[in-house]
Amino acid sequence: MVDRQRGEPSDGSTGTFDRDDELAAAFAGFARSVQQQDDPDRTLDEIVRAAVDLIPGCDDGSISVVFRRRTVSSQAASGELPAVIDALQESTGQGPCLDAAYAHETVRVPDMAVETRWPVFAPLAAEAGAAGMLACQLYVEGDDLGALNLFSRTPGGLDEESEHIALMFAAHAAIAYATVQRREVAARTVATRQLVGRAEGILMERHRVTAEHAFQMLVRVSQHRNVKLRDVADRLVHSGRLDDPRPGTTGTGRV
Repeated sequence: MVDRQRGEPSDGSTGTFDRDDELAAAFAGFARSVQQQDDPDRTLDEIVRAAVDLIPGCDDGSISVVFRRRTVSSQAASGELPAVIDALQESTGQGPCLDAAYAHETVRVPDMAVETRWPVFAPLAAEAGAAGMLACQLYVEGDDLGALNLFSRTPGGLDEESEHIALMFAAHAAIAYATVQRREVAARTVATRQLVGRAEGILMERHRVTAEHAFQMLVRVSQHRNVKLRDVADRLVHSGRLDDPRPGTTGTGRV
């Protein structure tokens, strides 16, 4: 399989569709709207909703997420069909979203009934109601991959024009989603620091130790229990208990 960069047209595209300035402006507005979201899940819902509304021939959509390059899951599915198709892709190990996610390419299926690239998956997908599909890679996070899946219930519904518009849309969607994710990570980081600070304060007051010493107590419990430092701090703040009752001792008790 030829390696492509995300956003490069599929083999079936001749690149003859002229850019539409009004459509580009609509996508830019969509991106600005999505970037105002604080919840990544709600952002995915908005991406799929907009894709179904804006991309010609699209009847359903979803974000297919491939966890650790093995498990396929449907997120923000607009209906039952996307979830069924993703389940088929996971069970058969074949399908457009897997190729789009792994190979950084765009995959278009004009007519699933005559598709030959996935001999096991294609007949099952056609029987389930996916007459056509279009998949574009959306993001890569370590071993987790995401693809924007578009579905047509009519053969030929997703054509070259659909692909061109989908590529433009996916570029805006990927940027918007990445922005929301960075914002969420930053918020979690601040919340964790605040929680650990509260836990340190509790230990400093109870044991008359320095902030550094209190932090080391939390770290020791975290390592001993093999749990995240945030979880150790949360337990102390909300229950007053840790596994390490006193500095330099072991056991379970109240710190």
